[in-house]
Amino acid sequence: MAHFSEREEVSRGARALVVHADLGGRQRRDVSARLEEARGLAVAIGLDVVHAAVYRLRQSRPATLFGSGQVEEIGGLIEETKAELVVVDNSLSPVQQSNLEKAWGAKVIDRTGLILEIFGERAATAEGRLQVELAHLDYQAGRLVRSWTHLERQRGGFGFLGGPGETQIEADRRMIRDRMARIRRELDQVTRTRGLHRARRQRAPWPVIALVGYTNAGKSTLFNRLTGADVLAQDMLFATLDPTMRQISLPGIDKAILSDTVGFVSDLPHQLIAAFRATLEEVLSADLILHVRDIAHPDSDAQKEDVLDVLSGLGAAPDEEGTTDAEGQGSAAPMIEVWNKADLIEDPEHRAAIEARAAQLGDVALVSALTGEGIDALKRQLADILGKGHRRYEIVLDGGDGAALAWLHGHGDVLSEEHDASGDTATVTLSVRMDPADHERFLRQFGAGLPG
Repeated sequence: MAHFSEREEVSRGARALVVHADLGGRQRRDVSARLEEARGLAVAIGLDVVHAAVYRLRQSRPATLFGSGQVEEIGGLIEETKAELVVVDNSLSPVQQSNLEKAWGAKVIDRTGLILEIFGERAATAEGRLQVELAHLDYQAGRLVRSWTHLERQRGGFGFLGGPGETQIEADRRMIRDRMARIRRELDQVTRTRGLHRARRQRAPWPVIALVGYTNAGKSTLFNRLTGADVLAQDMLFATLDPTMRQISLPGIDKAILSDTVGFVSDLPHQLIAAFRATLEEVLSADLILHVRDIAHPDSDAQKEDVLDVLSGLGAAPDEEGTTDAEGQGSAAPMIEVWNKADLIEDPEHRAAIEARAAQLGDVALVSALTGEGIDALKRQLADILGKGHRRYEIVLDGGDGAALAWLHGHGDVLSEEHDASGDTATVTLSVRMDPADHERFLRQFGAGLPG
């Protein structure tokens, strides 16, 4: 029986079976919804899903995960559908993956491998590609116990040249460890550079708003609606992988930075949580987090919990009081939920119930990023949250002090502006709402030039 490379055999258009092993017990989501998500992940990588099914297990089998009768049944489906690939929507050990490939005579990948395939195809920036390669190497390193024949065909320039044998496998492990160390050093440099950029943004009074949410919740569509950008926004899982940042204007806030992040998913591979920490650091430093939810999805509540789980793992989930965790880590930024895809809620009673629930919770915005419904109200809500603690100041400027006037317009909410040319010197009196810290900065920069 041939063995297969981790990446080589997964080609676009390949005929694939998707199977999910239901181990019973309390689960956050319905197994049918989980299966449909797995199908969506397979479609996202361009696979032709010819059949999908759930198999109930009394217990996991160490050698094959599935029971012998189920292995035989799936093997029959492979022959019947002429499937080239089986996607197992569970985590497989290297031994289980190898045994199933032998039993079925087809390429087998598990949920982690499938998500890594998607990330490998979609990462667009040099940083994103490094992060994906690191995650894939981490995943691959544990699978070198398999037959050498699959390693001889491995892509990626790792120099797998000799024949089979424990010595060669150990050499490959060492090569992988060395490559991972080099990638981590490169990513450390990226993290430091990102930190410098973040520090510069923090010196400027521009608040940062981070979008988070389950994959396909509509973050990129909302990002485009708020910024006028053209970030890839498709009805597809993991359409966005690399972080994107744009400036936006809000009522009373001339400039804010909006950051779109990678979508989360249930059972996100731990390799990717670690590898994409640098990408998600924008969430850790945000002034406001928008949790975008697909409120029309039947599993929306379960998806919310998955997102909060990942944020907790990153140290970015606020506690019940919206501050930091017990160790002082994480984000003290407030978080509001954006209930997106309101246009897909067609039943009037269901719509009324969702609106009532949103009104009761308070820190929720019901929108449709696609149609623009609720976007203006969302912008006002964002401005109100970011403007908390701002005070109103009466400031008199020399009429010719264009730099100070421009600074106030750029850093505060100018409520009124009155020009007076009746005296010896023309003046401008402004009523400005701004953060007290910004007012202090204004006085330090321009105070000496203000009229006495």
